[in-house]
Amino acid sequence: GFEAWDVHMSDLQAGRARLEDFRGLVACGGFSYGYTLEAGEGWARSIRFNLALEAAFAAFFARPDTFALGVCNGCQMLSQLKALIPGAEAWPRFLRNHSEQFEARFSMVEVVESPSILLAGMAGSRIPVVVSHGEGRAAFAADQDMAAAPTALRYIDNAGDLASNYPANPNGSPMGITGLTSTDGRATLMMPHPERVAFSKQMSWHPKEWGELSPWMQLFVNARKWVN
Repeated sequence: GFEAWDVHMSDLQAGRARLEDFRGLVACGGFSYGYTLEAGEGWARSIRFNLALEAAFAAFFARPDTFALGVCNGCQMLSQLKALIPGAEAWPRFLRNHSEQFEARFSMVEVVESPSILLAGMAGSRIPVVVSHGEGRAAFAADQDMAAAPTALRYIDNAGDLASNYPANPNGSPMGITGLTSTDGRATLMMPHPERVAFSKQMSWHPKEWGELSPWMQLFVNARKWVN
């Protein structure tokens, strides 16, 4: 039910699009800056080093009627904008995988109870999801930040236990953390790609009772319900 717009950074920089016209912002994955080291940070700097854009993003995040989702490179980018996002002060950076290589596979994650509006009603769900990143390891500035930042998703192994070891934990993130939310739940970031498996046929296997849509479509259904 959303009206989706494909907005490039150049559109925002040139004034062809304005964040004030939107309710939701999805910063997507997809090899920002050729996926050179810390590509998400390069994306964030294009905002932070432009005073007008930085003010526009800060105003967007401050509006109580907006929501945001960052996936993969977009997750890295939003984490670097945490100073502009209410309730995101404890978010980590996302650094190079411990494996020192790009990791692309299906992984199992568990949805953790959190304030995230996108994951409302999904806590306890254990669902396969696509991972596709070279820099997905959550690195917190301090131990107390890991405790303060609301975890939304974490890697689990085939037994359903917290995944601390490779390859069930593909990047080495502490406590398997791969998704977080702001304290008010309006901004959510995650390294996996739920949008790549929003339909059951995109899964390598799925229970017949799922029907056409996979459980990940619920993120977008939840967003729509919240906006309404």
